[in-house]
Amino acid sequence: MIGSFQFYSVRIAFAVVFVCSFAFAFESAETSAKSGCAFQANPGAAPAGDLERLFNEGQASLQHGDLETAESDFRKVLAANPRIAGAWANLGVIAMRRKQWSNALELLRKAEKLAPNAAGVRLNIGLVYFRQEEFHSAIAPLESVVRDAPGAAQPRYLLGLCYFFSERYADAAGTLEPLWDSESNNLSYLYVVGIAAGRAKRADLESKALSRLVEVGGDTPEFHLLMGKADLNRHEPEKALAELQQAEKADSSLPFLHFNLGLAYLGTSKYDEARAEFLKDAAIEPDLAWNYDELGSLYSRQHDEAKAEQYFHEALKRDPHVASSQFGLGEIYQRQGKFSEALAALDAAEKLAPDSRNVHYVRGRILMHLGKTEEAKKEFAESQRLLDAGMARDDQIRGGMESDTRPTPNPELMKEPQ
Repeated sequence: MIGSFQFYSVRIAFAVVFVCSFAFAFESAETSAKSGCAFQANPGAAPAGDLERLFNEGQASLQHGDLETAESDFRKVLAANPRIAGAWANLGVIAMRRKQWSNALELLRKAEKLAPNAAGVRLNIGLVYFRQEEFHSAIAPLESVVRDAPGAAQPRYLLGLCYFFSERYADAAGTLEPLWDSESNNLSYLYVVGIAAGRAKRADLESKALSRLVEVGGDTPEFHLLMGKADLNRHEPEKALAELQQAEKADSSLPFLHFNLGLAYLGTSKYDEARAEFLKDAAIEPDLAWNYDELGSLYSRQHDEAKAEQYFHEALKRDPHVASSQFGLGEIYQRQGKFSEALAALDAAEKLAPDSRNVHYVRGRILMHLGKTEEAKKEFAESQRLLDAGMARDDQIRGGMESDTRPTPNPELMKEPQ
């Protein structure tokens, strides 16, 4: 029996479908070429007609996934005229496809400066931040897109999720509610809206979303997955296991199912079963960093530091924002007496999880070993302050010293409308 929505996660991993193959997403190609791209060559450069042909060829290559050819064409265009916003924007898209986030942001900012009214450029800027889980930074560009195109589903959905993961629940509910007609068959949407409405004390919307979730979900594997996730977030791994096993019987290839089964087995201290589930999910979702993070934690717990280090590095290769992997590496290096390497890892973890009492505590211990007593005392004091103030984000389903850097990830909530 589901009484109300509950959701306790703060940081998440995600699997979001890339939505913009061309930067001017809200304009037709014809309109964007005329208004966003002035094909005037610099003196001595190729004629304007050649630039337009190069641009169109680059766009076609981009749409077909030939990133190298597309990049070459757009750079030739910019060599002739560096003020063509669409070329900068499409180079930004190419960098996004390659997951080169800093480069993508730099390129998109150049496009934005040249074409401040191009909503698609700002959408992609928001997506860059979103893909890096920098939800606060994503809000401003996405808000501007929603103001310009209030009826566009994708930016509104993304903005609602950013509000949600920034714990601005009233804003999340208000932003997502207008999508009801198009998204009320989407279980993840209903789940997020129900949680946001409950936190915002909007009982009418919470009840509406809950009722619709049960109605639409029925006995589907997706419904059992979400209910298992809800049980995990309530720290009830036995109940979660029952729901997730029902989902597995119906569809064992469901994305993120084995990841959540791994979490449930972790919560019941069945470590071999948990490891097997994370490996299964990694085969289905090879880019999901959290599988490797969990495997690193399991091997670290079993004192297999070589494998633990390997999996933590695999996690960070896929997502450098996983604080728990940085923390795990720091603990490994500390035990090995590699205090400089340990401090570097804990410095990175502290930037990602500044409210983690465990990060401050272990960083203090490392500083003590390095003879930096005064800095160490400050870290111990901050760890104690966070503990006393109740600010540390502790997730009891994981347990252990790393628990407040490893809250329950929710990649299945990050899908957006196509």
